[in-house]
Amino acid sequence: MADKPKVTATRVIPDAGLDLLRDAAELRLWEEELPPDPDQLDVLLDGADGALTLLTDRIDGAVLDRHPGLKVVSNFAVGFDNVDVDAATERGVAVCNTPNVLNDATAEMAFTLMTAAARRVVEAADYVRDDRWKTWGPTLLLGQDLTNATLGIVGFGRIGRKLARMVSGFDMEVLVHDVYQDPSAEAEFGVKYVSLDELLVRSDYVSLHVLLNEDTRHMISTDQFARMKSTAVLINAARGPVVDTDALVHALETGEIFAAGLDVTDPEPLPADHPLVSLPNCTVVPHIASATVTSRDNMASLAARNLLSVLNGQEPEAIVNPQVLRGSR
Repeated sequence: MADKPKVTATRVIPDAGLDLLRDAAELRLWEEELPPDPDQLDVLLDGADGALTLLTDRIDGAVLDRHPGLKVVSNFAVGFDNVDVDAATERGVAVCNTPNVLNDATAEMAFTLMTAAARRVVEAADYVRDDRWKTWGPTLLLGQDLTNATLGIVGFGRIGRKLARMVSGFDMEVLVHDVYQDPSAEAEFGVKYVSLDELLVRSDYVSLHVLLNEDTRHMISTDQFARMKSTAVLINAARGPVVDTDALVHALETGEIFAAGLDVTDPEPLPADHPLVSLPNCTVVPHIASATVTSRDNMASLAARNLLSVLNGQEPEAIVNPQVLRGSR
């Protein structure tokens, strides 16, 4: 009987994935709450054939050179900006991710943040907790309407399209911006493709759903906030660095925009003493858009299946650099 492959999981994930790895491989598991530091990561990867990683694990060319036995890096996420895909491809290492299985949950969180920020839900709850609620008042904690408002979705992929479907019952006009335009999508989803500038100028809500790369890093910064309405709400359920944090703080402090709802931040985690945390018009949650039992189980299972498929010489369900496998056949 052939020896089982050696795999590393850099964090405890749901049993839906861990059980698959335990059954099919010799598993080395990092069980601490905080992610391994670079030195600890090197120890974990020593002798591994495959690695199941998180966004907190930086996998670059230097790491791969120190661990030449790695055949696959399977990321427990849709995004993969923590992995140098070019370096992995050059070294024949497959990079996998977990798309599709968290679309609904992430779109739901974007909508939740939109509603919470617009209607000042967290601020209102704190108002009660702080024993400041003494009477009903006609101007108390006034927010913004969603019904008949204009929503701008930046990045019209799977999650952006889910969000467009969700808001259809609110009679919202939906504008979208994406570098890749699908001519059939306008009719199918009832949206209109526009430039980023037009989207920012016209939208009451701007929701970000783009991958992080050099083109999208700080794509929302000082100039973009200046174009937005003073009543606008910004939602980020993509990646923190898509938004220039200093520019966002200024926009919220000066009333350049009405509010923001953030599932992701830069830096991440966001320190409790950061200005964004204390601003009453900023709702921050700790990167939990996919945090439903179903979504995380599905992510864990898919990440494990991707990893094991590559190690077994099979095509994984989700691979970022399929040319690596084609070149090996």
